[in-house]
Amino acid sequence: MTGFTIAVLPGDGIGPEVIGEAERVLRAAAQRFGIDLALEHFPIGATAVAVAGNPLPDETRAAVVNADAVLLGAVGDPSLDAAPRALKPETGLLALRALLGVYANLRPVSIHPALVGHSPLRPERLAGVDLLIVRELTGGLYYGEPRGKTALEAINTLKYSVAEIERVARVAFDSARRRRRVVTSVDKANVLEVSQLWRETVTRVGRDYPDVRLEHLYVDYAAMRLVSEPAALDVVLTENMFGDILSDEAAVLVGSLGMLPSASLGGGPGLFEPIHGSAPRIAGQGIANPIGAIASAAMLLRYGLKLAEPAEAIEGAIRAVLDAGGRTKDIAASGERVLGTREMGERIAELVKGSTGRPVAAARSAGDIPG
Repeated sequence: MTGFTIAVLPGDGIGPEVIGEAERVLRAAAQRFGIDLALEHFPIGATAVAVAGNPLPDETRAAVVNADAVLLGAVGDPSLDAAPRALKPETGLLALRALLGVYANLRPVSIHPALVGHSPLRPERLAGVDLLIVRELTGGLYYGEPRGKTALEAINTLKYSVAEIERVARVAFDSARRRRRVVTSVDKANVLEVSQLWRETVTRVGRDYPDVRLEHLYVDYAAMRLVSEPAALDVVLTENMFGDILSDEAAVLVGSLGMLPSASLGGGPGLFEPIHGSAPRIAGQGIANPIGAIASAAMLLRYGLKLAEPAEAIEGAIRAVLDAGGRTKDIAASGERVLGTREMGERIAELVKGSTGRPVAAARSAGDIPG
């Protein structure tokens, strides 16, 4: 099999901890399935500012564009909150997305039956929840010009072109064809001209997909519907800032931000990362949930390297460990034994290795869960 190079950007806070476990699981998958996988590390965010004076150094830039895929932890450090914009960790993240041209961010949200009780929502509202948020990632307020801030005023520009909307809309409609064939497009077309263009363009693209049902929701109603009837949603398509907010809101469905992965896709190497932030308050304590990072590694294999079987092995191992009662602090109920970051990663990796010689599904049914 052709070798693959993965640029690993552990980042800040809990990033190195959870990415370390994602790497452990990737190495387990490589061992089991005979994949030639090279994991090469580079700095980003506050870590990069400390070593290179730049949140996205030239060395990192060169590495990511030449890699087959990029695995990212998280960026952010409160000590740089007052730093000039050029030195903020988030500036490095935005520059990374623009450099890779990853305009479509896929954020799947599904409920593991064993975790229904960990959501603040009633169990009946969670039955059948399986949705995909498709967030436009390289346009909108986060990238628009002009922008700036003085002591008396600040400005950001919300801007989208028809071409930007069309390309991410097609990702959503193509995804819906592989799912339940419903796209819910989110905007604020009753107030914003940009949203009016968004709605017009998505409607036009939708005509090329007569087998997919399209509905439009204002973002405020979409936020309410996400928690009032989430099972009715299939593919949620939205612009950058709305998608940022709604996907974090969706974490309430599964009970923790630590559970959710993401894949950001464009014309070159994909970017794969958990949706959570750097969580500096718990960094270094070994209690962060690595499942979002590990599930992101599975998405890296599926979308970035086109390797479906090892991706399924990782996802199956995650399910198996949760079925067996494996819980990190953020998803543990009172009285449940809590696993640390490393222990959770080790359990998942052992299942992926398939040390019994049987597929993950067979190991699950036989009860061969590391304890």
